[in-house]
Amino acid sequence: MTAGLGAMAPARTERIGTIDRPQTHDPRNQAPMTTTTTTREPVGSATPDVTIIGANDSRQNRTREMQLIPEALARAHMHDRMREAEEGRQASRLVAARRMQRRAERASMRARRALAMAVMH
Repeated sequence: MTAGLGAMAPARTERIGTIDRPQTHDPRNQAPMTTTTTTREPVGSATPDVTIIGANDSRQNRTREMQLIPEALARAHMHDRMREAEEGRQASRLVAARRMQRRAERASMRARRALAMAVMH
């Protein structure tokens, strides 16, 4: 392809990411690291290139867990509030039951007195 002056237009190259500015932050879409032929070491001098299959999955799980931490905290907080509310309801029911018991005891004493007065006269 020639431009207006007869010079070749630069070919479109695919953008390659750098360490500081990776092409993508998703580890599943990143290109695997490869060694160049100039830095190749003699056979057996270093550990072989190892691809850890579970590393991406564990990284993704860690990220997912960290994203779910606020939700888990909110759920625990809500559970605590519900437990406190239930304890408060139980306490209020207990207070009401004691109040009714005292009222019933006073009514029973009045009835007893009234019966005793009726028998005496």
